[in-house]
Amino acid sequence: MSETATPAPNGSVTPAVEGWFTTGDEPALIGTKCQSCGTISFPREATFCKNPSCFSEEFDDVELSRRGTVWSYTDAQYQPPPPYIPRSDPYEPFALAAVELPEGIVILGQVADGFGVDDLKVGNTVELVVEPLYTDETGVRTTWRWKPVAAADQGSQS
Repeated sequence: MSETATPAPNGSVTPAVEGWFTTGDEPALIGTKCQSCGTISFPREATFCKNPSCFSEEFDDVELSRRGTVWSYTDAQYQPPPPYIPRSDPYEPFALAAVELPEGIVILGQVADGFGVDDLKVGNTVELVVEPLYTDETGVRTTWRWKPVAAADQGSQS
C-alpha cells in the first residue's frame, strides 16, 4: 500500500473495488487468462472469453505486470458525473493514462498523486501504485494508479 494511505480512525484500509488489485510493497492488477486461447483480460473475466474466435468459459487468475508504457494520456478538467466522488471542493483536475502492459493489453487509470500531464510522455514507463481514493464511514478506500518511473530507473530496467 502507498505510504499516503493512512488508516481512518477505525483503522480500516480496503480496496474501493475488491478483487481488482493486490496491495503491499509490490501491488499488481488481477486479470484472467483464458485456459483455451490464452487471452488476457482486465478486469477479471468470469463469463466468456474476450477473443471473438474463442468460446471458452474457463479462466485462471493472473497478476499482471506492474510496469507498462504510456500509450496515451489526458487530464480530467471537468468533474465526472456521479457516482464519481470528488476528492476536493472545489474540484481539482487529475491526469489519466492509458498504459500498455507487456501482456498486450491497455489499461486506463488515474495517474499517481503529485503527477500530471506535464510528467507524462507517450512511450515512457510507469508503474502501478496503490493510493487512497476516498474515505467513508468504513475507512480509507484505495485504488490503483500509474506512477511515472524516474528516467534513471528506466535505464536500469533494461
